[in-house]
Amino acid sequence: MLTVKILGSGCANCKKLEAVAREAAASAGLEAEFIKVTDMKTIMTYDLLSTPGLVINDQLVSSGRIPTQAEVRQWLTA
Repeated sequence: MLTVKILGSGCANCKKLEAVAREAAASAGLEAEFIKVTDMKTIMTYDLLSTPGLVINDQLVSSGRIPTQAEVRQWLTA
């Protein structure tokens, strides 16, 4: 099972990123555990310059923007 982390304070963009990631996983037929990370100390361990951030299996794949569903699906299946 994949582990997907949404890094951010819980702002509107963070919620949008989570929705896009969930839709991408569902459309690809993948099981994933979604974790919201709001603690800044934890977020900074990922070398994130701006939020929201997307981490898949402990690898930062996106930061500071909301990727498309197709991009997220590609990262999830890689």
